Amino acid sequence: MEANKVIHEGESPAIGTLAIVGRPNVGKSTLFNRLVRSRRAIVGDEPGITRDRIYGEAEWAGRKLRVVDTGGIVPDDQALIPAEIFRQARVALEEADAIVLVVDGRTELASPDIDLARLLLRTGKPLVLAVNKMDTTALEPYAEEFRRLGIKELLPISAEHGTGVAELLEYVLSVIPERKASLEDMEAVEPQIPPLGLKSSVGMTTGQGSGCAEPETQGIEENDAAEEALDSARETKVAIIGRPNVGKSTLLNALTGTSRAIVSPVAGTTRDAVDELMERDGLTYRFIDTAGIRRKGKTELMAEKMSVVMARKHLEAADVALVVIDAVEGVTANDATIAGYAHESGRSVIVVINKWDLVSTPASKKAAPAGSTAPREKRRDGAPPADRSVYEEQVRRHLKFLSYAPVLFVSATTGKNLDNLFSTLELVARERRKRVGTGEMNRFLSHIDFERASVPVAKRVKIFYMTQASVAPPTFILFTDRPVKLHFSYQRFLENQIRAAFGFVGTPIWIKNRARNEPRGKK
Repeated sequence: MEANKVIHEGESPAIGTLAIVGRPNVGKSTLFNRLVRSRRAIVGDEPGITRDRIYGEAEWAGRKLRVVDTGGIVPDDQALIPAEIFRQARVALEEADAIVLVVDGRTELASPDIDLARLLLRTGKPLVLAVNKMDTTALEPYAEEFRRLGIKELLPISAEHGTGVAELLEYVLSVIPERKASLEDMEAVEPQIPPLGLKSSVGMTTGQGSGCAEPETQGIEENDAAEEALDSARETKVAIIGRPNVGKSTLLNALTGTSRAIVSPVAGTTRDAVDELMERDGLTYRFIDTAGIRRKGKTELMAEKMSVVMARKHLEAADVALVVIDAVEGVTANDATIAGYAHESGRSVIVVINKWDLVSTPASKKAAPAGSTAPREKRRDGAPPADRSVYEEQVRRHLKFLSYAPVLFVSATTGKNLDNLFSTLELVARERRKRVGTGEMNRFLSHIDFERASVPVAKRVKIFYMTQASVAPPTFILFTDRPVKLHFSYQRFLENQIRAAFGFVGTPIWIKNRARNEPRGKK
C-alpha cells in the first residue's frame, strides 16, 4: 500500500507564502479575509477566536500568493491552548517567505508586540509591520509610534475598509522573488472540473411499455465516459463533523499523519474549519475538521455560534461526511441531529465510532474464545467490554435514516482500524459518483413487482420509465402518468430495490417524480 502523502499548502503555482501574525484581537483574520476575498476565517470582537492555521490564496496583478492566518500569539503564556497556538504559528513562520506583523494602531504599544517583533526579526525573513485599524487619514500619524519595534517597513492599513491593503500586497510581492511554477507544482493544482451541464428533465428509454429511446437521453450517455475519466483526478472533500470533544481533531491528525489541528481536552477547541490535503494510493482527499456542533440553546459566545454556521457551510461543500460519535457516551439526540444535517444535504455518510479502545478489551488482553464460559476481561474503567455487534445494532436503531451508511469502530488516538476507514472512504466516494445506464435501469425497473409496496390505491402511479439524472448524490427521475408527489412507502420501496440491485453504499438516493406529458419548465 502506498504511504500517505500530505500535499502541503505551499505546493501550488503561488510565488510564495505570506504569514500573518500578531497578538490576539488586532485584526489578523479580518486582514486574511480581505486578502483572500472571502469569509474564510471567523471574525469577532472576542479575543482568541482563531486558533489553528488557516490557508487561503490571494491574487494581485496576476500573481498568486499563499496566505496563512494564525492565532493570536502571546509568547510567554504557558497555558495549553495559547502554547498550542504558538506552536501552530511557528509552523506557519517556517513555511513563510514573508511575514506581516499586525498591531492595533488604536492601542498603546504592548509588551507582547515587542517580544513578538524581536522573535520575527531573528528569523531573517522579509518582514513588514501593518498598523491596523487606521480607519481615517487623521489616525495615520499615530502609526509612527510603532517605529520603536525596530521594523523598517511600516504601513498604516485598515483591514476592515481595505485602506492600505494594496500597498501591503505590492510590498510583499516585491520582496518575494518570483519563481516559475515547476512541473511538480503544476501537478499539485486541483484539476478544474467542467460542469456536467445535465438537465434535470432529461428523458430515458422506456422500461415498461414502449421500448423506444427518448432523444433526451443522449446528453447523459455522452457524459458518462468524461465523468469516469475525471473521477481519478478529482479531489474528494471529507468533512469531519460531530459534537464537541468526540475526537474530530485527533482523527484529522491521525488520518493525515500530522499535527495540523490543535487537540485539547477542552470542548470547543476548534473554531475555524481546518483542512488538510493529502494523497493516498493515488487518490486525493481534502479532510476538513469542523467545530463541534451543539444545540442552539447551548451556544452562548458569538464565536461559537459562527463556528457552528461555518461547520454547516463546510459540510454542505463536502462530498463525504464522517459523523464522529463518542463510543463512551453512545449515540445522543444531538448526534442524530448532526447526522440528519449530512443526510438532508445529500452528503455521503460514514458513521465513525471513535474511542473504541476505551470501551473494548485492551489490546494486550486476548479475547475469550467463542462459547467460552470464562469471565470476559474488563475495560479500563472497570466495566465489562462492549460487544461490537450489539453496539452497532443500537447505533442503527438511533440512526434509522442512515441505514445505507457504513459503521466503523476506530481509535484515533491509537490508530486502530484507520486503514479500514480509508478503504471504506474510497468505496463510498466511488459509489457516490456511480452512474447506471439508462437501458440497465429500465431493465431493472421492468422486473420490480410494485404490488409489494404498501401504498394506498389512491396514491399509486403508473411508472413509464426511469433515468438517473445526476450523480453526487445519485438522483433518479421517474416518468409517471400524473404529476403527484410519490408516497413515502413507494419511494422507500424503490430506494431499497435500487440499493439491492446497484449498491450505492454510503450515499443517499434522491428520487423525483415527473409526469411524462408535463411541460419541461414546470416544477
